[in-house]
Amino acid sequence: MKTIRNKMNVAVIRAKAALTSNKGEGFVDTGVKILISVVIGALLLAGLYSLFGTTILPTLTEKIKALFNYTA
Repeated sequence: MKTIRNKMNVAVIRAKAALTSNKGEGFVDTGVKILISVVIGALLLAGLYSLFGTTILPTLTEKIKALFNYTA
């Protein structure tokens, strides 16, 4: 009976220690930071892609065509 009681006490103590520990709290913070950085990076990439697609590349192609247009 004593061994069963001792094992139960040890299990209860381990459960309390696991529930009151804040040891794994850093993983959640790191995950949130990574998620925020990925979202901000995706937004920046989408903005640059739209800027290059609508503003820079058409102007660049016009200037290159004008540069090689020998008839003018």
